[in-house]
Amino acid sequence: MPSGPAGRLVRVVFGLKRTWYKLRYPGLTLGRDVQIRGRIRLRRGVRVTIGDGCRLNKRVRFAGPGVVTIGPGSLLNGSWIGCWTTVTVGAGSLLSDCELVDNTFHNLDPARRHDPPSPSTRAPITVGDNVWIGAGAVVLKGVTIGRDSVVGAAAVVREDVPERVVVIGNPQQIVKRFDG
Repeated sequence: MPSGPAGRLVRVVFGLKRTWYKLRYPGLTLGRDVQIRGRIRLRRGVRVTIGDGCRLNKRVRFAGPGVVTIGPGSLLNGSWIGCWTTVTVGAGSLLSDCELVDNTFHNLDPARRHDPPSPSTRAPITVGDNVWIGAGAVVLKGVTIGRDSVVGAAAVVREDVPERVVVIGNPQQIVKRFDG
């Protein structure tokens, strides 16, 4: 962030945006120094807490009746988070133009497919600290992504990802492990 008068002006602009979004969305809690460089959209009563020092670029969307928690120092860049239970993103994570959705919206059993969704259609998502999720990736219900991992662009994550690995593809596969 620039220093001097320009820096003060930028801080005032971010402060005004934070105030406006908090007034517009009662279910939104913003930490200190959150930088909203694009737009935020909340739908269907979702409750969202964004930690200190987070940056939101482009249009970041949240939907569903669940609870989303974004850890401090994270970057969300055009992400969509659909939350009917809980979605938790750890500190310092990077989410590109990706989707995290904790609900399949329909029952799998063909005889029940048109019935209202049952609890089995929903499961929480947990993203560890310092995780990078690439553009076009989709993280599905019930997944935990371990800290320091990378989800490659356009990957479909439907099973847990261990710590300190890179996964790509559909279905996901581990292609690299970080030593140490």
